Amino acid sequence: MTTADEPTAIAPHDQYPTGVRDLHLTDSVRSARDDARAQGGQAGAWMPYLPASGSPHCPPAVDPAALVWAETVAPGGYTHKVLARGTRLRFDDPTGDACPHLLLFNALEPTERLNVADTQKIPWQAYLGENHPLLSGDGRVLAVVTGDSSGRHDAFCGTTTDAWNERKYGDARPHGPSPSGRALFLKAAAKHGLSRRDLPPSLSFFQGVRVEADGALAWRGSAGPGKHVELLAEMPLLVLVANVAHPLDPRPGYVVGPLRVHAWRAAATGPADPRFTATPELHRAYLNTVDYCEARGL
Repeated sequence: MTTADEPTAIAPHDQYPTGVRDLHLTDSVRSARDDARAQGGQAGAWMPYLPASGSPHCPPAVDPAALVWAETVAPGGYTHKVLARGTRLRFDDPTGDACPHLLLFNALEPTERLNVADTQKIPWQAYLGENHPLLSGDGRVLAVVTGDSSGRHDAFCGTTTDAWNERKYGDARPHGPSPSGRALFLKAAAKHGLSRRDLPPSLSFFQGVRVEADGALAWRGSAGPGKHVELLAEMPLLVLVANVAHPLDPRPGYVVGPLRVHAWRAAATGPADPRFTATPELHRAYLNTVDYCEARGL
């Protein structure tokens, strides 16, 4: 398999720009089958690693055999996964230009979803960082930030829309040169039976935003390459990720780098963990979470 730092193997549609395969390769069912099977050994820079244990970028101190998800997401790409309660999820930014926009849903009942306002309000902190809970509108902890070497994230701006990207870059098509985060979220959501009306505001990582004294939102950019953010799933999660340029990025071009994603089995936060009772508000949110999960045998 290739890595994000290696050249991308040429895909069939790149070999044939018109989108038409040579007729001698596909002039019969047998020829089409043989041609399709011949592509099986190819690999690209942007891909999931199957099995996950084969990832060339396994995080330090993680047993590759424990991985349940490993993927390199292309600049302007998206991904999605259903994760069990107690799964650890890690995003790595190898170049300093990744910008994963994140949506979380209760995988059992997707009407329960990330609530960005409560995620800022309940911990009395608008800036994401280590031990910050990501809350649903039902007062439960969907996930918590357990590790953060970046410190530059955003819970204010959401992701880009088609109108925004068309105005700034001249294009917003999902498969075009500058896809919007909203368009990619819609594609990921559709694979799980969700639609536009199911998508709330999102969070994003690795490209910081701060509120100035006059209330203006100021883009702070990246903390540099090699940073990571780690989350712990406190409930069964449907995770949607769109790796797109941040809406406040002042650079004229569509700038976004590759994103590495890894997940592995662990244990959800329990009453013995200091985080469980760190504040009265967080304690109540965890009690709500445990009540929900225990009733369902999770």
